[in-house]
Amino acid sequence: MKEADIRRKYIEFFKSKGHQEIQSAPVIPENDPTCLFTTAGMHPLVPYLQGAKHPAGKRLTDFQKCIRTGDIDEVGDAVHLTFFEMLGNWSLGDYFKEEAIRFSFEFLTGKENLNIPVERLAVSVFAGDDDAPFDETAWKLWNSLGIPAERIAKLGKKDNWWGPAGITGPCGPDTEMFYWTGELPPPEKFDPADKRWVEIWNDVFMEYNKTADGKFEPLAQRNVDTGMGLERVTAILQGKTSCYETEIFAPIFAKLDEIRGTEPVSGPRTPSERIIADHLRAATFILADGITPGKVDQPYVLRRLIRRAIREGRKLGITENFTAKIAEAVIEEFGDIYPELRRQKAVICEELNREEKQFAVTLEKGTHEFQKLIDRVPAHITKKVISGKNAFNLYETYGFPIELTVEMAKEKGFEVDRAGYDAAFAKHQELSRAGAEQKFKGGLADSSVETARLHTATHLLQAALRKVLGPHVEQRGSNITAERLRFDFSHEQKMTPEQLAEVEKLVNEAIDRDLPVVCEEMTIEEAKNSGAMGLFENKYDARVKVYTMGDVSKEICGGPHASHTGELGHFKILKEESSSRGVRRIKAVLQSK
Repeated sequence: MKEADIRRKYIEFFKSKGHQEIQSAPVIPENDPTCLFTTAGMHPLVPYLQGAKHPAGKRLTDFQKCIRTGDIDEVGDAVHLTFFEMLGNWSLGDYFKEEAIRFSFEFLTGKENLNIPVERLAVSVFAGDDDAPFDETAWKLWNSLGIPAERIAKLGKKDNWWGPAGITGPCGPDTEMFYWTGELPPPEKFDPADKRWVEIWNDVFMEYNKTADGKFEPLAQRNVDTGMGLERVTAILQGKTSCYETEIFAPIFAKLDEIRGTEPVSGPRTPSERIIADHLRAATFILADGITPGKVDQPYVLRRLIRRAIREGRKLGITENFTAKIAEAVIEEFGDIYPELRRQKAVICEELNREEKQFAVTLEKGTHEFQKLIDRVPAHITKKVISGKNAFNLYETYGFPIELTVEMAKEKGFEVDRAGYDAAFAKHQELSRAGAEQKFKGGLADSSVETARLHTATHLLQAALRKVLGPHVEQRGSNITAERLRFDFSHEQKMTPEQLAEVEKLVNEAIDRDLPVVCEEMTIEEAKNSGAMGLFENKYDARVKVYTMGDVSKEICGGPHASHTGELGHFKILKEESSSRGVRRIKAVLQSK
């Protein structure tokens, strides 16, 4: 079964069960300080999982484009991906465990669906602990559907509990479904540690709210949140050991072979080939959602993906600019499913070509730095060594992969302290993870009064920026905590102090008018015709929420808002800076009057 067939069957199945199909959100999450990228299908739905009314109803289904960068250094093996698609279905206070499990079983085993033999399936359920009881309901349901007791594992929170996404918020037990990939027949007893059992689906039952003091209280609105990785399930159903061996990546590898002038291969691809395919596929989708390469946050990750792909290309002997050609193959394959790729094709290719040229200059500087290291070593030294610290600096500052440094060193009669390099690299990873945990500490689902007010302020800010700078200004990202807002917008030049003062003045004038914040549900066409702001090149659902603040602002939005602008206090801009090429960033706070 092909990827396109699985995607279509999934959506049609859940539509037949009363679910409304909703569109994939961008890979850049809106107003979420906890994540740089949309990491799961539930990510854009957090306000609705907390009780806000979704315009499409209580039963939803979609395929969501996702980016996960936690394992970026592992990409190149057979399983890790940076970009992937997640199939999902949700119940927002409607059906719960019984219906969710029955739906899952029917889709997995139904002849017109995935048609998986029951004997190839196993499941796990929450075993229970001091916070929540054993999920007896899920256990009995699976058993009644034909899953033998020895194929139902009872596991703890580490394996069968989801959330909360932040420190507090919705959470609950889950049940996971596994497919046997080994020789038949499968073992009678399910051993979760046996890697031949591969997880293919996860149903989360959000029935608790974790409080700030660590207590688990019953959730006012019980939800179901499910997720199935499309690339993984495609590989499993095709009997492939890696998603890189499926038709999903075939056009990308074919283009890579064409660029290299090599014959297509029938066996597994090399790590370098997989890194290029994965990273440039991810970069193409990130670029399509308005991010350009830069020095911080999403722009930095994008630059890292592109440059790592270029480095791997050099290792394969590619000396010409090639990243835009790979992007064109991605756009050709996914453009019908994600039209934003075709709309942004010119921008995507332009940015990739520019980054590739700029990186060539950086590599040249790195080569010069490498030669300086060589020249510093006295000629009489018998054992010539490049320290691990210096080798890592070449990687971190100039993008030199350790393999390139080793190769160049060997040509000069030098060795590289590989152990020292590995230690420096490990320390870098540890600091990066710790920094990320600290930076994004907080609640994914923060809908506090403070956050709602700052979110409202971003509407007023965008309106003021368009009035002062011009109608070319469009939101390019928003990151809000309970303490401050960060707003990225399209604009080439640094703002002058006078422009910043005028923007601040306009926002505060709107606050002083104490305008009501009115929310209306309407079709996307009605929203367009009403003059609502929205990035209409992105996909919206059939019905949307439009927030109006007098004659100042009218925007399509799904976040939390204040009821009147007068609640916001005093708006103060703290900083204006570059975010990435063609994008500026404003950091601001709300102060008491």
